[in-house]
Amino acid sequence: MNLQNKVAWITGGARMGAAVARALSQKGCRIILTYRKSKKTAEDTVRRLISEGGEALALPCDLTQLRQIERTARRIVRAYKSLDILVNLSSIYKKSPLLNAKRAAGAWDEHFKANAQSAFQLSLAAAPWMKRAGGGRIVHVSDWTSASGRPRYKDYAPYYVSKAAIKGVVESLALELAPKVLVNAIAPGPILPPPGLSAREYRAVIDATPLAQWGGAEEIAKAVLFLMETDFVTGETVRVDGGRHLY
Repeated sequence: MNLQNKVAWITGGARMGAAVARALSQKGCRIILTYRKSKKTAEDTVRRLISEGGEALALPCDLTQLRQIERTARRIVRAYKSLDILVNLSSIYKKSPLLNAKRAAGAWDEHFKANAQSAFQLSLAAAPWMKRAGGGRIVHVSDWTSASGRPRYKDYAPYYVSKAAIKGVVESLALELAPKVLVNAIAPGPILPPPGLSAREYRAVIDATPLAQWGGAEEIAKAVLFLMETDFVTGETVRVDGGRHLY
């Protein structure tokens, strides 16, 4: 796909989202960043893109609400006359000990709505506009543990399963939406250290990663660009984890 003047909807404007937005903007895409809580971060990214000569807009959208997803898709098309790209980087990641049935059920619902269900609904909201424009690209975010079939960490079952479900969303919708819309996922590994990580924990991740480093948000942007520009990859979940899954 030639990215010049394409309209790209990016969910999750913080950190990885900002890097992806900048990479697509530099390729000539017009950027729409949507947010639920991180309004300031999204607006800061938009201002930076505009200062660099790009075209960008920030909009609110709660991805757990189907009506908001559909309304946002229509709003983008009204503003830009097209919707060509969806990069869905928004997700939640919460520790969920399975000690209480009621709490476990709540964590399950929360993670599935925010991660897997939103991926499915976003795809269905965007795909008709992409087909009308002649084609499109959809990229979701999974996780290296789910993509590798290795739960790895205790107390994260709802998160792990919701990310594993994204692989199913990608594979099924890649078949349903072919040949005009290509649907893939990226499964990040140690990309950015979470807030509050100790120096020992930071080093332990490096020691457990064959490429011996944290990746950085730019590595996700590179993977997204590949999945935008390829015309022959669909239904894939691509690990970007520095080989972490090999240990």
